[in-house]
Amino acid sequence: MAKQTEAKEKGFGSKLGFVLAAAGSAVGLGNIWRFPYLAAKYGGGFFLIIYIILAVTFGFTLMLTEIAIGRRTGKSVIGAYRSIDKRFGFLGWLAALVPVIITPYYCVIGGWVLKYLVTFISGEGETSAGDGSFFTGFIGEVGQPTGFFFIFLGITAVVVMFGVKKGIERISKLMMPVLVVLTIGIAIYTMTLKGSGEGLKYYLLPDLSGFTFGMFLKTIAAAMGQLFYSMSIAMGILVTYGSYMRKEDSLEHSVRQIELFDTAIAVLAGLIIVPAVFVFSGGDKAALDAGPGLMFITLPKVFDSMAGGQIIGTAFFVLVALAALTSSISLMETVVSIIMEKFRLRRIQACLITFGICLVLGMLSVLGYSAWDSVKLFGMQLLDFFDFISNNLMMPVVAMLTCILIGWIAKTDYIEMEVLESQKKFGSRGLVNVMLRFVCIVCMIIILVTPFVTEI
Repeated sequence: MAKQTEAKEKGFGSKLGFVLAAAGSAVGLGNIWRFPYLAAKYGGGFFLIIYIILAVTFGFTLMLTEIAIGRRTGKSVIGAYRSIDKRFGFLGWLAALVPVIITPYYCVIGGWVLKYLVTFISGEGETSAGDGSFFTGFIGEVGQPTGFFFIFLGITAVVVMFGVKKGIERISKLMMPVLVVLTIGIAIYTMTLKGSGEGLKYYLLPDLSGFTFGMFLKTIAAAMGQLFYSMSIAMGILVTYGSYMRKEDSLEHSVRQIELFDTAIAVLAGLIIVPAVFVFSGGDKAALDAGPGLMFITLPKVFDSMAGGQIIGTAFFVLVALAALTSSISLMETVVSIIMEKFRLRRIQACLITFGICLVLGMLSVLGYSAWDSVKLFGMQLLDFFDFISNNLMMPVVAMLTCILIGWIAKTDYIEMEVLESQKKFGSRGLVNVMLRFVCIVCMIIILVTPFVTEI
């Protein structure tokens, strides 16, 4: 019996601990580099407006639903869905696969961040600036990427091993305030750079010139896709953290706080990156459309061109490392929670098993850019393939089926009953009902079909 209840016997000790941990899971690499370049690519302020509207409706609804499912069932993602309706037991397994796929390659990327952090701390940041050969040379090796991946994965596992209160909650209370201070500080600095005003205008003001219906559809799909990255939706994380949440804490209020925290960090990250790259490139908008290469190739060149760029670059990669770590912790905790519940294992045992799984699967991503770089799945590198099937396929499907389960089978009363455990009135009942039953399902279909429609 002791083993059976160990996974849930120690939840978050406070509402603040839950909010910071959940916000930490949401604030990750997607906020720091993906959000700014998507905003720059899709009309600047127009993308921001679309994203914020979706965040307070679509994102709020799905986040509230998943946390409520976790808190009401008190189970990991597999057991949670099955307890709602046995016919949807498969959905729990599908949702559980998402963090199993994401955690290993996410820790590989976290290792890349550590490499850059060490490079800047050692005073050699200028070596990473250039034509991208530093980055491609690094990931093209086996030894260094493996070492940094192992370190990042190890740090993640140690935190999770200490449990919810002593590990996740404690580290979240320490790291999240530091992350906020760093984000605000670097944003203020970059906005004072000469010429940054044009970058700010480009980032914050809507630009609809040349916009077509196809571009409009792409913008909405990109904003919705970003919400999955930004808010940890459909990864099993929110269900897991919800199962650790105290019954007396308001669900609605907590979700609003997490949402505000996450969106603010994403917008601030744009205030760091867009003006800085704009100044560096002399106003060349193409420099912002570097995708993933923005963080590892373009930004080191930006820092190298700045006065005090070594210090700012170091602070930036500390920020990115903290963001990556808070997200990897939540991903691993989700997998650990599942293993503990399904196999009745203690936390340390489950952590060691998860560490081993992530080590093996993560090495596929490491080798996919080095020794096995010729191996392609559907024309994609191994890491890119794992990212595609998890983010572009599995997560939208999980979210859509969750909407069908709660909106049409269990009904939204299932969510309302849990919300009213900690507050007198469910103020967002109408919004959640309409979003779950109709709008969110349509949104999921848009995310799934847009890549094919736009290609045609």
